[in-house]
Amino acid sequence: MSELRLGFPGNEKRVDAPDVKDSPAPWDLATDLAVVGKAHPRLDGALKVTGRAKYSYDIRFPGMIYAKMLRSPHASAIVRKLDISKAKALPGVVYSEGAAGARIRHAGQEVCGLAAESEEILDDALALVEVEYEVLDHAATLDMAMAEGAAKVLDDGPNVRGGRAPGNLEAVAKAHAEADVVVAQEYRTQVQTHSCLETHGCVCKWEGGKLTVWASTQATFAIQSSMAQALRIPAADILVITEHMGGGFGSKFGISSWDAFCARAARETKRPCRLMLDRREEHLVAGNRPDSIQRCKFSAKRDGTLCGAAVEAFGTAGNGGGAGVFNPGIYAFKAASQSASDVLTHAGGARAFRAPSHPQGVFALEGMMDELADAIGMDPLAFRKRNDRHPVRLAQYDVGAKEIGWERRVKSGSAKGPVKRGLGMASTRWGHNARPGDAVNCRIGRDGSVLFSNGSQDIGTGTRTVIAVIGAEELGLPVARVSVRLGHTSDPYGHGSGGSVTAPSIAPVVRHAAWLAKRELLANVAAADGGDAGKMDLRGGKVTGASRDLTFEQACAMMTKDAIEAQGQGRAEFFGLPRFSGEVAGVQFAEVEVDTEMGAVRVVKVVAVQDCGLVVDPLLARSQISGGVIQGISYALFEDRILDRATGNMVNPNLLDYKVLGAADMPEIVSIAFSVANGISPTGVSSLGEPPTVPTAGAIGNAVANAIGARVRSLPITPDKVLAALGVLS
Repeated sequence: MSELRLGFPGNEKRVDAPDVKDSPAPWDLATDLAVVGKAHPRLDGALKVTGRAKYSYDIRFPGMIYAKMLRSPHASAIVRKLDISKAKALPGVVYSEGAAGARIRHAGQEVCGLAAESEEILDDALALVEVEYEVLDHAATLDMAMAEGAAKVLDDGPNVRGGRAPGNLEAVAKAHAEADVVVAQEYRTQVQTHSCLETHGCVCKWEGGKLTVWASTQATFAIQSSMAQALRIPAADILVITEHMGGGFGSKFGISSWDAFCARAARETKRPCRLMLDRREEHLVAGNRPDSIQRCKFSAKRDGTLCGAAVEAFGTAGNGGGAGVFNPGIYAFKAASQSASDVLTHAGGARAFRAPSHPQGVFALEGMMDELADAIGMDPLAFRKRNDRHPVRLAQYDVGAKEIGWERRVKSGSAKGPVKRGLGMASTRWGHNARPGDAVNCRIGRDGSVLFSNGSQDIGTGTRTVIAVIGAEELGLPVARVSVRLGHTSDPYGHGSGGSVTAPSIAPVVRHAAWLAKRELLANVAAADGGDAGKMDLRGGKVTGASRDLTFEQACAMMTKDAIEAQGQGRAEFFGLPRFSGEVAGVQFAEVEVDTEMGAVRVVKVVAVQDCGLVVDPLLARSQISGGVIQGISYALFEDRILDRATGNMVNPNLLDYKVLGAADMPEIVSIAFSVANGISPTGVSSLGEPPTVPTAGAIGNAVANAIGARVRSLPITPDKVLAALGVLS
């Protein structure tokens, strides 16, 4: 057993931790770290800003063909006739698939696929396809699908499904009865599409029976296994490459039907094939965050004690499930219950979206918290601190409040003039999602070169840099001396990037690989030069504890072979260390400016204080936090998939009419990476990718209400909704 010092300055606890066999001692508050915790630029930064980074979208080969799917313009229909003959007869068309009889359940659903020698020929060929549809009634939106007599989306049951109710309804009713104030309100959030900068798709190339796939993916090994299943070939015959990827946010796991079509077209024609979705397809079929209706009933006592919380939630994930919300939660309700129902619609299906269920749920949760605080006449910050049990968030509240200037907050709606400012806040949480299973190679060459390799992907979060920083720390080297190879499934296994799992899972494995390689290197030094390898270490580019001064390069020259290669394994015991707290915590504060004559909302400043365990690279962490905030502002004010009720088609499937946050809309963002020695693993690294986007909309919604003295309870917060809340519009 060994003692660990966990927590953060001002809140520390000492715990006994089991020693992990054949592994370095865990990092904690007492550890003197030379590289970890310092700011380092991204390893791939120069490649990206100079345009030298190659994405799947950029891959081109001589003789390459191009593929595309013809998609239904109808939300609900049956394909009665499909004639591809004219398209196939067009010179340059080399492959096709499709058959009549398909049941269409959303606009954009594929009807057939074609491949041609150029994109121009492909467009002409798609225009020659003749399709006869039997158009059926549809229910494209949540309200349409829930209405009496609505068209059924699937044949095996009603549109509204679920209604599970964890929590004791009787206990909630009793808690409400004991309360001084009960608030009941309905909140709504919209459907948000992922709007990845690099659209979905891949390039496929066969060499004999071997397939290489350049995929825009968050999960290289999931692409490998799902493609193998679709093509009925061994996974070992497929190499997936994702060296750079232009956004996924949860929508790019495994293959889609168009990826399999691309691979089949390449195989049948014996030519490389490229299929990347266009922007319209990206909006229609590549996933979205479900919308929600949340009917909330919360209660509290006048001293600020929370009593009961009951939530009845409805949402649509298109043809499938997964439209739940995270509400209630975070705060210490005496009793809580939620009923959640999926509503099937004739619309494109949802996919995981950065912190699934949390942004929509927390928008309503945090709005209700402010409404309760107003009802009992209590400051919203004091109200939250009264009901929050998380030790990290309790410290973060003070940090964020000081940075935003919370003492400037005035009574809601009391600011003078037509342009009013307001302050709001909200909280976030996420799990410590570290998992065993990763493997990482560390290669130290006789020439002093160092390479870490893993087959997972860097989806823009900076995984390469995290690996380099941790490896450099363990080997006692500057980060610039370390190289990293990612994104080739020929390298050791790495998890898909979802659930904020990548960094916390791979970090201890990188350290283990470096520790094993270092141990072998020092054994070489001891054998060649004498001394006790057990008393040696690598620090500052030198060997410490040796019989004489040696640089890292001199130590490497003592190897008896060309290179040392060690593989770190993500063993289960690496992730069983004691923890300071049960989950990741964060808080955000927002300042907004609202023009009460025009209804326009401008976010002036956001302060985000976020825990991610031990901060590996504060520069990288702040970048991640800022990215989450930017996406949260966009969700709060702009993004909204709009479907034509008459046709079920999306009327804004582009980046002109589907508005996302732009440079002119950007506020001041203060991102504070709140480092916590949380235990968890020998590195203490925890999840960061998702929690920073969770509370932003809630904080902005509360700031708007503080500014104007009226509440907008639906997203996005648009000028018409602001004016309606003020009573200017009916």
